[in-house]
Amino acid sequence: MSQQVITPELCEWIAEQTRAGHASESVLAAMLGSGWDEGVARQALARTLGQSATLTPPPGATVGLPEPEMSRFTPVIDAGDRHVKVLMALRQPRVIVFGDLLSDEECDGITSLAGKRLARSETVATGTEGSEVNAARTSDGMFFERCETELIRTIESRIATLLRWPLDHGEGLQVLRYRPGAEYQPHYDYFDPGHVSTPSILKRGGQRVATLVIYLNTPTAGGATIFPDIGLDVAPVKGNAVFFSYDRPHPATQTLHGGAPVIEGEKWVATKWLRQGVFT
Repeated sequence: MSQQVITPELCEWIAEQTRAGHASESVLAAMLGSGWDEGVARQALARTLGQSATLTPPPGATVGLPEPEMSRFTPVIDAGDRHVKVLMALRQPRVIVFGDLLSDEECDGITSLAGKRLARSETVATGTEGSEVNAARTSDGMFFERCETELIRTIESRIATLLRWPLDHGEGLQVLRYRPGAEYQPHYDYFDPGHVSTPSILKRGGQRVATLVIYLNTPTAGGATIFPDIGLDVAPVKGNAVFFSYDRPHPATQTLHGGAPVIEGEKWVATKWLRQGVFT
C-alpha cells in the first residue's frame, strides 16, 4: 500500500470545505470514506486548521483553564459548602472523575424541576446558524437559566469554587434524560472554528474551555460516558461527575466523548459548559 502524503492540494481542499461551512468532523468522515488513514487525515486537519484553531479570548476573559486545586493531590477537595472526592485524574487529556459532587437530595431536586420542561435535545445545525434535532443525539433535555433557583445557584457556586472558574463564565445547566436505547454519539463540545454559526456564538463569552457532566441518577445498565480516543469509560453514578478541559477547539485535545446507549432504566445528567469569558 502506497504511503499517503499530505499535499498542498489536500490542505486547500480541507480549507475549501471549512469555508463552505462543513464541520471538521464531517470533513474527517469524508476523508475516511475516501480511503484516507485516520492518523494522516487528522494530521492534515491539524496542519490546515491549526492556525484558526487557537483560542482568541474575548475582552475580559480569564487566563488559563478551569482546574481544581490538585497540587497536593488530596483525596478530597473543599468546594466551599461541600467536600468532593477525587476518584480518578488523568493529565493528558485533562479528565477528572469526582465523587459526591451532589447529594441525593440535590440530584432529585434537579430532576424534579427539569422533568416538567423536557423537550427533544438539539445540536448546532450542520450547515446553517441555529440548532436542529440530530439523530446522533436521542435524549430529552432543557436548560436552566444561570442561578435560576436557589438550588441551581448553590450548585453553580460549588462548581465555580471547585474548578476555580468564575460563576459568570459558565452556561446555564443543561439537564438531559436518556431512556433505554438513547445515546449521544461521540462529539466535541467546543464550537468548530469552521462552522458558520461559530462567530456569532463566540460573541456570548468566547469558546468553551471545559465540560462538567454530573450524574443525577444511576441507570440499571449502560449509559457510560465514553472517551474513544483514550479508551476511557466513566460509569454514571448518582452524585458523581466527570470533568474535562480543552485548551483549543481541535481534535488534538483528545476530548472526543459521547454517551453510550442506556441498556436498562433511565439516565439523567446535568451538564455545565465553561466559557473563556462572561457568558451572556
